[in-house]
Amino acid sequence: MRTQLSFLLQRYSILLPVVLFAVAFANVATSSHELNQDDAPELRLRATPRVGFPPADILFIAELRGGPDDNEEFYCASVEWDWDDDTKSERIPDCDPFEPGVSEIRRRFSQRHTFQHSGQYEVRLNLKSRGDVVISGRTTIQVRGDNRGFR
Repeated sequence: MRTQLSFLLQRYSILLPVVLFAVAFANVATSSHELNQDDAPELRLRATPRVGFPPADILFIAELRGGPDDNEEFYCASVEWDWDDDTKSERIPDCDPFEPGVSEIRRRFSQRHTFQHSGQYEVRLNLKSRGDVVISGRTTIQVRGDNRGFR
């Protein structure tokens, strides 16, 4: 019995990690798909770099996670960036009319902005539909150095 068990373990031990990985990957893929379809959307915003010196050129990337791809509320949303340095940027897209099951929402947004003065800035991204904010994300960055314009 011990010899048979040893033989089986040697023979199939190579396959066991592959099978376990496949099962785990299938569960993660299923869970993430279900999460995206059933949960309310969430907007995550990050900055690179998070700390800089003036003039600080920062890249902001936002990702809309969760919810269906054909969500009418988020389809063709206008994008408003509030830089917290007394400036804003807005982009209003030109889109085809919404078609359930066909139209897809945009899930990734990116923008660069240059901060001229030292300070801590809370940057906010608002996605709007018909002028109303439907979701918002924010992140904080620090610009160090020139204290003349410190906020």
